[in-house]
Amino acid sequence: MTGQTALALRHVAFEDLGLLAPLLAERGIAARTLDAGVDDLAAVDPLGNDMLVVLGGPIGATDDAAYPWLADELRLIERRLAAGRPTLGICLGAQLIARALGAACYPAPAKEIGWAPVELTEAGQASCLAPLGEGTSVLHWHGDTFDLPSGVTHLAATEICQNRRSATAITSWRCSSIWRRTART
Repeated sequence: MTGQTALALRHVAFEDLGLLAPLLAERGIAARTLDAGVDDLAAVDPLGNDMLVVLGGPIGATDDAAYPWLADELRLIERRLAAGRPTLGICLGAQLIARALGAACYPAPAKEIGWAPVELTEAGQASCLAPLGEGTSVLHWHGDTFDLPSGVTHLAATEICQNRRSATAITSWRCSSIWRRTART
C-alpha cells in the first residue's frame, strides 16, 4: 500500500468506480465511497484524501430544487479545487466540477446512450487515462454537457457531445474521467 487514499462520491448504487477500482488497487490506493444524498457531505474534509472522484448519476448538475444536497456537494468540490487537489469527474461528476468552476452546464445537442469510443487528446494520452488506450469504447448514458472551465485541460471527447465551436471541447462519459484540474500561474 502506498498510504494514498481516494474518495468516490456516488449518486446511485450502480454507478461505482468501475474500471478505476482495479487501477487504484493495483497502485496501492485505498478507495472508499460516500453516497451523495445519504451521507453528510458537509462533514467531509475536502482535503482529507489524496484523490476525489465524483461519479455519475441520473440527475442534472443544475437540479438543485429536486436535490438540495447538491449544494453541500458543490461546496466540497469547490473547496477541493480551490486547494488544487486532484479531482476527477465522471459524467455527472464532470458536470458538477465544471459548475463548481463557474462553467455552464446545459443539454447536449443529442442524448448519448450506448457503447462508443472515446478519443484521448495528446494531454489525455499523457494523463491518468492513458491505460484505457486510444479509442476505447465505454458506456455512455447522458444528455447534458458543459463548457470547458478556465484552468482545465481537455483530455478526451466523443463525437456526439463535442462542443464543435472549440478545439478544446470536452464531454462527459461514464467509465473514466475526461479532464483534470491544471495548475494556475
